[in-house]
Amino acid sequence: MAPHLVYGTAARDKDQQAAVAPYRDRDHTAWMAEHQLERAYRDRFTRAQRAEDEAHHLLAHAADTVSAQYIEPAAYVFALARPERPLPRSAPRLTREETTAVVQAARRQGGDPMRPGPLTSLEVVTGNPRPGLRRWVLSTLLLPGAREVHAELHHDGTVLLAANVSWNAARHLVAGDLPDAGVAVSQDFIGACCRDLTTTAWELARRLRVDSALQLTATLTAVPSSPTTPPPALVPVITAFGGFTDVPAHARHPRRIQPVTATLTPLDEAEALKETAQDLFTDVMNQFGLDPQL
Repeated sequence: MAPHLVYGTAARDKDQQAAVAPYRDRDHTAWMAEHQLERAYRDRFTRAQRAEDEAHHLLAHAADTVSAQYIEPAAYVFALARPERPLPRSAPRLTREETTAVVQAARRQGGDPMRPGPLTSLEVVTGNPRPGLRRWVLSTLLLPGAREVHAELHHDGTVLLAANVSWNAARHLVAGDLPDAGVAVSQDFIGACCRDLTTTAWELARRLRVDSALQLTATLTAVPSSPTTPPPALVPVITAFGGFTDVPAHARHPRRIQPVTATLTPLDEAEALKETAQDLFTDVMNQFGLDPQL
């Protein structure tokens, strides 16, 4: 996030406030001139734009991976966590054993037996992640009868998660509760996705010794049955009193959810992780006109 401004008093006038931008020149500190400040800010904005473009690319690639495997309308959570300063390419690569340990620790950290999340669905493949492009991949997309979940743990500290939130979401609904043009999405499972992304990103950052904050992004997208078919409406299904599922009469049925963001650091404690997951979950469900609680 350079340049950093340092505020103080001018040497000749103790009442005059001054702001300077220091930088290291070999073994001593110097002060940036105006043209150096201009270049430093330009470099910062370039890095930020590059990071945003890379995040969009990863999410788009995950959407392409999912849509290539699915032949029926469905809805997926796509979630991403990236360090503000990803590890350099020269950093040691994450091993298969470390990947398994991170996922297992994240499942223990955020697991809820009453509301299992995507990491529980990945349990059958957790012990044998597959190699990808500078990443490890865990996926149940091709496993018959399993909830479709796709996760990537990158060597630079990035975590990507895609999970089918419409799988069995409408199985207990009364006929007629679900509109013909809509696909049901489970509020409970959306919350579990936010929770599992947060704990996995936190565990991976600590394992890799990431020293910067992590930017989290989550969105919800309907995947049509074919490229020429418009996406169906997203219909939220909640778990009511007694364990019964229901579609709230006042809920909105959007076709696309705007991406929502949150921030966490590797130094955060359990309560802060829960708050971060709740922020993502709330921002997603508010777009349905609902106010959920994890």
